[in-house]
Amino acid sequence: MHRFRRLSPHFPKPISHAFRGFSAHQTRLDNAGPVASLLTSRAVVRFRGPDTVKFLQGLLTKDVRSFGEPLGEEAASVVPTPNLPAVSTPPVYAAMLTPQGRFLFDFFVYGPARPDQRLDESGSGPGAGPDEVEVYADVDGSVVDELLETLRKYRLRSKVDIESVAEAFSCWQRYGSNLTDKSSSAEEPEASSVGWGGAVDQSGASASRGNGLGWQWHKDPRLDCLGFRGIFPSNSIPPLVEADKETDENNFLLWRLGKGVAEGSTEIPKGEAMPLEYNLAGLNAISFDKGCYVGQELIARTHHRGVIRKRVLPLKFVDNDGNELEQKVSPGSEVMNATSGKKAGTVTTALGCHGLGLLRLEEAFRGLGSLVIQGQEDVKVQAIRPEWWPSEWFMEPQQQSAAA
Repeated sequence: MHRFRRLSPHFPKPISHAFRGFSAHQTRLDNAGPVASLLTSRAVVRFRGPDTVKFLQGLLTKDVRSFGEPLGEEAASVVPTPNLPAVSTPPVYAAMLTPQGRFLFDFFVYGPARPDQRLDESGSGPGAGPDEVEVYADVDGSVVDELLETLRKYRLRSKVDIESVAEAFSCWQRYGSNLTDKSSSAEEPEASSVGWGGAVDQSGASASRGNGLGWQWHKDPRLDCLGFRGIFPSNSIPPLVEADKETDENNFLLWRLGKGVAEGSTEIPKGEAMPLEYNLAGLNAISFDKGCYVGQELIARTHHRGVIRKRVLPLKFVDNDGNELEQKVSPGSEVMNATSGKKAGTVTTALGCHGLGLLRLEEAFRGLGSLVIQGQEDVKVQAIRPEWWPSEWFMEPQQQSAAA
């Protein structure tokens, strides 16, 4: 049975005067400018050892070989200084699947700056060369114990240590209006222009990284509109997070709901969800030319031969007059097309008047205002097509109907 997510619209940590009394209306988020949220629902796992990259390469849906490769001559020729950004491998968003190709866990994979890519403790030059590969992953905190157990089953004789470092590191997201258009760089543009390093130029290092390990903000590897993501030491506030601009994680959930992006093993039901129906290919989580990984066969066959009839969509719940309805819909509620009388899909996540639903595209966009909640016909459902969707996704159900 699917596990769905419903959260309270109460936000205990409002940001600035404009956010006081904030309910579940995303319009205020759109006008608030860059904000940041500590993602308490996420945890950090560390992989360390000579077989780290090979181990992850055989499990994850995305190519992660870049974390074990040199950064190239151009990057190597850059001499670190207190005011020069560290060159690092961009993070990767990926999933781990069952052998049958069903979703299990999602990962944001990070490679910390290596000693030879940053100043040493004295600030006199680069540190020693790396002795072993070290990779960190931002994962769903509610399933971290099960995740570790599953990874260790696959480890066998691989030389890789896997451990939770959730106490030492925290996951953060920086998002909001007018943030993602500043730069095409993978690194946060403001942080990239300020100092970095070990024990050198502490104010600059604090402003750009927050610590001496080279942690920094990166563009969210899924979509530019999601902002920037990073992992930072738990005992400090990340760079560029102003006191009046830190807000509850539920605000980021609302931001994601508006973009139609599910995250974690609750919103993407573990062991049941089809990755392509949850748009993981469009979220840059799947590589179709990386080679073998667990669950690859079904993903490749569906991608190349099949039609994706259902997809996760942003939903909005309103009354007959178009007024927003707060907390009227529960996850697991069935969405019906009142015109055709057919089931369109199911609500998977709900927060206030917003949600996500796994809907049949043919029914979701057939007739304006025709979607309702089964048993609550006074609750209308507006299915929204995200702006980032490729045009061919919207054409797939039409092509299917024409062929029939």
